[in-house]
Amino acid sequence: MSIKKKLLLDKLQNILQKQIELARQGNIGEVESLVKQAGLLMERISDLRILELPEYKNYQEKLQRLYKELCLALAAQKAEVAGQLNRIRNGKKTIEVYRDNV
Repeated sequence: MSIKKKLLLDKLQNILQKQIELARQGNIGEVESLVKQAGLLMERISDLRILELPEYKNYQEKLQRLYKELCLALAAQKAEVAGQLNRIRNGKKTIEVYRDNV
């Protein structure tokens, strides 16, 4: 197992974990700021075909799990924001009704 390859995988894993943590905190801007860095690492890992090597199978599984977890955390944030937008819209409609009747 090459140290350089392992470092690339570890860096990507750490970024995904950080993105998950940030997404759960609702800090989507920070999640986005890490996307480019993660993308560059994924490109490098893909170019080197690291995850095709049998000795890195456990990393592949771990990275897939983290990616799914990140998608779930982002979906949860999206649902929360959609709910907040609906409450704002409803509040705005209520204010308009009061304004029209005053």
